[in-house]
Amino acid sequence: MKVPITVACWDYDRTRALFDGRVAIEGCDVNLLNLPVEETFFRALNGAEFDVTELSFSSYTMQRSRGTCPYVAIPVFLSRSFRHSGIYVRTDLGIERPEDLAGRPVGTPEYQLTAGVWQRGMLQDQHGVSSDSIEWWTGGVEQPGRHEKIPFTAPEGTHVKRIPDTETLTEWLREGRIHAFIAPREPKCFVNREPNIGRLFPKFADVERRYYEDTRIFPIMHIVGIRESLVEQYPWLPSSVYKAFNQAKRVAQSDLQQQAALKVMLPWLVAEYEDTVARMGEDWWSYGVGGNESTLNTFTRYHHEQGLSARRMTLPDLFAATTLDSVKV
Repeated sequence: MKVPITVACWDYDRTRALFDGRVAIEGCDVNLLNLPVEETFFRALNGAEFDVTELSFSSYTMQRSRGTCPYVAIPVFLSRSFRHSGIYVRTDLGIERPEDLAGRPVGTPEYQLTAGVWQRGMLQDQHGVSSDSIEWWTGGVEQPGRHEKIPFTAPEGTHVKRIPDTETLTEWLREGRIHAFIAPREPKCFVNREPNIGRLFPKFADVERRYYEDTRIFPIMHIVGIRESLVEQYPWLPSSVYKAFNQAKRVAQSDLQQQAALKVMLPWLVAEYEDTVARMGEDWWSYGVGGNESTLNTFTRYHHEQGLSARRMTLPDLFAATTLDSVKV
């Protein structure tokens, strides 16, 4: 008899083969929910509604370090992204390089967001701008009243404050009350090309390529969690889920190579694919612990240094034991 499970994640190219049935999760009768990441995270973190779920890497690590997470992760990284593009500044206040952020008020939706962990870590490691040299302001970006999904106490010396629940970070950036803003999503004042709002790194793709060449890190944003009580009942489940997500990713990567009729509406898709392979290798969006140790360990270091983890997490702390290594034929 197959195990009934509910799986919640977004309809990425790398999950589409699960949604359309080209790839199945062995041993499971799957109810797949196509949900935007914000809804998935909220429902998973607040009510543990799903058996298998996409999760914020930062939120998961916070809960896991406290022993309060109902999920255990498998090393499936549904979202990876360089985040240099997500640092916005007031262009009229003399911010021309990362070092100019020191001593400034900077907004971020939630201090614990995975993107922010990577951005603060990058600013510190590559540019010498420490988190405690910045005055952080959190709150809603376009809608007022946003709060941290998981409460935490900022470490001593780090200044994290909330804007009023009746105001937004976009308003504060527009009015110059914060001098910069870091987040996964663009603020509307940038999208609308309002005056004096720009990116810290206008040619962000060049900066991100150099960052990768220097560090060999492709930042991980989201992981996949499985309800730990189910793993205890069905020890084979993490391996089955991990295998299926890997197969779905391989289908998506194969689609990117189709030149006769492009499957994605980018005219130079094939050239971009070939350039990416040349820079990052055939399996540039790799799943699994093996080959991702440096990226994972850098994240856990940043997370702990920024006061978000109760302790520095190790890779066996984070991932289901059966997925720490993979079968080789």
